[in-house]
Amino acid sequence: MTVIYPRKFQNAMSARDILKRVVSDREVHLIVLNRYRYSEQRSCKDLTDVIEQLDGQPKELIKDLSHHISDEARHAMWLTDLLVDLGANIGKPPGSSYIDEFDRLIDRDYFNTKTDLEDAVISGLAAINITEKRGCEYFSAHIYALKQAPQTEENIKIRETIEKILPEEAGHVRWGNRWLAQIADKSPEHRQKVEQAKRKYAAIEQAAFESGMDITLGAELRRVAKLVEVANTMPVWQRPQYLMERLPQTLLAPELQFTRIQAAQKAWERDPQAFMEKFVPMFLNGIGARG
Repeated sequence: MTVIYPRKFQNAMSARDILKRVVSDREVHLIVLNRYRYSEQRSCKDLTDVIEQLDGQPKELIKDLSHHISDEARHAMWLTDLLVDLGANIGKPPGSSYIDEFDRLIDRDYFNTKTDLEDAVISGLAAINITEKRGCEYFSAHIYALKQAPQTEENIKIRETIEKILPEEAGHVRWGNRWLAQIADKSPEHRQKVEQAKRKYAAIEQAAFESGMDITLGAELRRVAKLVEVANTMPVWQRPQYLMERLPQTLLAPELQFTRIQAAQKAWERDPQAFMEKFVPMFLNGIGARG
């Protein structure tokens, strides 16, 4: 069975590249930690929605998902305690939301009453699995970056918290892989369904991931290109409706415009000279211009 992993940001920047920069700036570092907290907290709600939609079947999956929720709640608690200890914000993180964009790009019809239960299970597992893989990638890169950074009391405390979370997130990935492999082994038709779902949700996750980081010039068109990539993983007859329903918000992207304004204001307030020398070139040329 094909193994699919999240791709680099714009096929250029790895998680380690990004986290190295994050760890060097305390304000950005705390925002990223708060994004982790928010994602862990939100996943409890999303996994609960999956359990409710499945309505008690299959029982073994419901049991596993309930344990999964318990893990995510514990991670959110650890991160909340950490952020409070550091005097950081624990409100909704600023900027575009990875989770909201992921939800927007998902075709929720897979959980309606017309959809076969097994198809819904495959879709749900594929969606959970690819987001957990992204989480593992970033937690691992974060730990690596913190080990290279000055060993301050704060950095050590942050690293120890993430080190508690990572093994359980890795366990979630292995769990999802096992479930998907078991379903795929039932028949060639099942294998095809699993492979198609993995490609689809990998494309959705990549689009959601990049939308939360890319505020530079031309981001709207790059979002449209990602939307087309997602549509191309679907049967031909489903593509037009999927695109038409999501194209207006993708192209206009009102939350992107707001995020740009927020980022520009913050950069100007922190350092007007750096705003002109770094932020403006980055905005015009892409994130690689930061150097």
